[in-house]
Amino acid sequence: MAQDITSRIETTYRKDVIFALGFVGVLWLVVLFVLFSIGSHVGGGGIQMVLIVSAALVLLFNTAAIIAMVRHYAHDKDAIYRIDIMHYDEMQAAKRKGN
Repeated sequence: MAQDITSRIETTYRKDVIFALGFVGVLWLVVLFVLFSIGSHVGGGGIQMVLIVSAALVLLFNTAAIIAMVRHYAHDKDAIYRIDIMHYDEMQAAKRKGN
């Protein structure tokens, strides 16, 4: 059972990392797409520079936050995922019983 829960924790962690990195990738694509799409419709160079700097800050801070979250999850995988997996197993057992 201990090995089973350990492998499930690893699997869940890997899925969360893939999802988080995918989210960051999509965020970058969306922000850059919007930035380039509206670039020609924006007024002067000052407004365009504000938009570029703002977009860069959004991407920087969101990327840093996701990386920090993934690192935190890596250090505390057991504490983060074990309880969730146990509750999920209990919920599935209750469903099988018909509760």
